[in-house]
Amino acid sequence: MITAFTGQFFVFLMAAIAAIEHECAHAFTARRMGYTLDKIVLMPYGAVISGDIAGISRREEACVCVAGPLANGITALFFVALWWLYPETYPYTDVAFYVSLSLFFVNLIPAYPLDGGRLLKIVLRPLGEKLSRRILTAVSLAVAAGIAGYFIYTCFSAPQWTALAFSVLLAAGCFGGGSYNHISFSREKSFARGIEELRIAISADCTAGYALRFLREDKYVVFDLFEKEEFYGELSEEELLDGAQGKDYSTPLREYLPQI
Repeated sequence: MITAFTGQFFVFLMAAIAAIEHECAHAFTARRMGYTLDKIVLMPYGAVISGDIAGISRREEACVCVAGPLANGITALFFVALWWLYPETYPYTDVAFYVSLSLFFVNLIPAYPLDGGRLLKIVLRPLGEKLSRRILTAVSLAVAAGIAGYFIYTCFSAPQWTALAFSVLLAAGCFGGGSYNHISFSREKSFARGIEELRIAISADCTAGYALRFLREDKYVVFDLFEKEEFYGELSEEELLDGAQGKDYSTPLREYLPQI
């Protein structure tokens, strides 16, 4: 954001667009897995998206983390391909390329709360919450110290103030964390005007996380569960959402049927 106040508004605009693309990729991937990330906030050092992913599997959480840097990496490759086909476009797209490439590499740094740090947290999770948190904090602080050391080195020639700011933000950020919201929405207004019902035939072995992908704000969803091609039971969206609170989303749908 500093660039916006130093006469480099175009750089700021490209950085803002790349950051929004990055966070939207997280949001889209999370939505596909049954979560909603609906608030992106632009900060002086980039963009953040909040939430609480309690209940999500390690594999799905890793996919959400990777989605952001991957989107920036694909964008950078797009510009490389564009230059290959139309070299004359380079002067107009070089800033967008370098911003996207920077976001790709920076977010893979294993320091919390960057995506690389979140991936490291997922890898360390089997060690236990307390030990994995200590290791992650130590690694994050070591990375921040390394970047701060680079800033000190540059002070003998041309000080890189952005490196200092980045190291301070990393050191502060490794003690924090965002919050996500489990997917939910009110049906009060929908029922007042009437809403179409959508029935989904699905295996009782499918997970709750997979079933959550079918929820729509403009439809009322009812799941017809089948086991070995035989009807097993009916599960409403309310029963699914109520049962999923505080549980692992890898639980089979049969476990969410009301007990009679």
